Amino acid sequence: MTSAGGAVRIGNCSGFYGDRLSAMREMLTGGDLDYLTGDYLAELTMLILARDRAKSPDRGYAKTFLTQLEECLGLAQDRGVRIVANAGGLNPAGLADAVRALADRLGLSVSVAHVEGDDLIGRAQEFGFTDVLAANAYLGAWGIVECLDGGADVVVTGRVTDASVTVGPAAAHFGWARTDYDRLAGAVAAGHVIECGAQATGGNYSFFTELADLTHPGFPLAEIHADGSSVITKHPGTGGAVTVGTVTAQLLYEIGGARYANPDATLRVDTLELSDDGTDRVRISGARGEPPPPTLKVSLNSIGGFRNEMALVLTGLDIDAKAELVRSQLEAALTVKPAELTWTLARTDRPDADTEEAASALLRCVVRDQDPEKVGRQFSSAAVELALASYPGFHATSPPGAGQVYGVFSPAYVPVDSVPHVAVHADGTRVEIPPPADVLELAAVSPPAAPEPPPSGETVRAPLGRVAGARSGDKGGSANVGVWVRTDDEWRWLAHMLTVDKLRELLPEAADLPVHRHLLPNLRAVNFVIEDILGQGVAYQARFDPQAKGLGEWLRSRVVDIPKELLA
Repeated sequence: MTSAGGAVRIGNCSGFYGDRLSAMREMLTGGDLDYLTGDYLAELTMLILARDRAKSPDRGYAKTFLTQLEECLGLAQDRGVRIVANAGGLNPAGLADAVRALADRLGLSVSVAHVEGDDLIGRAQEFGFTDVLAANAYLGAWGIVECLDGGADVVVTGRVTDASVTVGPAAAHFGWARTDYDRLAGAVAAGHVIECGAQATGGNYSFFTELADLTHPGFPLAEIHADGSSVITKHPGTGGAVTVGTVTAQLLYEIGGARYANPDATLRVDTLELSDDGTDRVRISGARGEPPPPTLKVSLNSIGGFRNEMALVLTGLDIDAKAELVRSQLEAALTVKPAELTWTLARTDRPDADTEEAASALLRCVVRDQDPEKVGRQFSSAAVELALASYPGFHATSPPGAGQVYGVFSPAYVPVDSVPHVAVHADGTRVEIPPPADVLELAAVSPPAAPEPPPSGETVRAPLGRVAGARSGDKGGSANVGVWVRTDDEWRWLAHMLTVDKLRELLPEAADLPVHRHLLPNLRAVNFVIEDILGQGVAYQARFDPQAKGLGEWLRSRVVDIPKELLA
């Protein structure tokens, strides 16, 4: 049911493992689609699935995908919509069997195929991966293409890139060659926009107050054309909005510089052009692609040790003195010190507060160690035992408890031709997907010239977010913060004001960390990558916001000198 103009309509119904269960039905009943995709995997998810698989080899996939199919598989078949999802996680073959069993139970004749080869745990020693629980290479879209060309109604994969579940259907639909880099790059851009679900329709959007209704935002879809250009939209009558701003924000999510590497093509983000195509319709054009890199990224997840935390409430006067007292008491009470012990004082209190909560600060103590005993009740009970012997008003936010396992993420890279990429058809036929014929070593793109600086004039001290939007997220132990503005005058100011030094000043947590800045003039955006701010990844929980989701909003709240004319 291709749309007018020959575009293929590819929708999304999941941005993460735990997303809205009803989204699959909403996307199937809300309007026409050719394909429905779902992204269920993230670095933390792979660790969760690895621990699940360790309990039973039959596990290791996203079970919520089956829950959705229970209600929607027949509906998708009736509407002629084919489903592609990476919900297979660490066990795509097992999920494919489970989908077949579900179809049989529902009395449906459904062709189910899967893609495998990404799981490298059995070759950990060969690649030099030590003490890992999961090792998964990010595959591309061509296994999906093979499955779709073979007639599959449902394709489940393991760890493919987030955009690949969109690139695969587009490439299969149009019959693109593996060297059609511009077209493939355009599909990568579209896939990157819709893979996080409602983030493209107003979710996590800096200027959300400008949108009419975010009570129940619809999920996005991409109308992808044969030349690789696309229109991002949503079903009629659904909540949220698709605007140049919401699409810009999502394009900046979890990227690095001007090149966005993918196993199928390297997207030049700096070539993308966005334009309004009508209500809730944004066109992405101009995409230029280059060959993929010669290596595949590998997600390595391991058990880092055990972690525990106690959060103590400090109320009213003498907050710093109270924190210093309990800190010295607890550290003296611990007969065996954990390997790591970190204190954080969040001054959420305010003077002369009209509620007790508003008069209170939070003091967090986080401990980590390889020995669960050192961070278990030996630690948490020692904190609670101070209740009647410490600062006035002592109380904690939770009772004492045992330590919990925490994970560590690290990336690795292996030659692309060292990883099998296999499409397994419904009849069991296995087809090896060859590595790309062309690869390109990623090199830094010459930075674009900054725009002419704005004329000097009167400025006003105001939050950066008065004129700029931001989107941030985790990239392993690093984080990115993309900042964009909406007019050329604002761009001239932003590109000159928001330097690396200025970012470090505004975000003191980044003051001593490596920071890289990338200008993206077509998007009126500047993207920063802050290395090591997340420690050893999201599961390590190195900071208050372990996935850096709020980092951009913190930056927007910081006060800077803004030209008065931009605030008019």
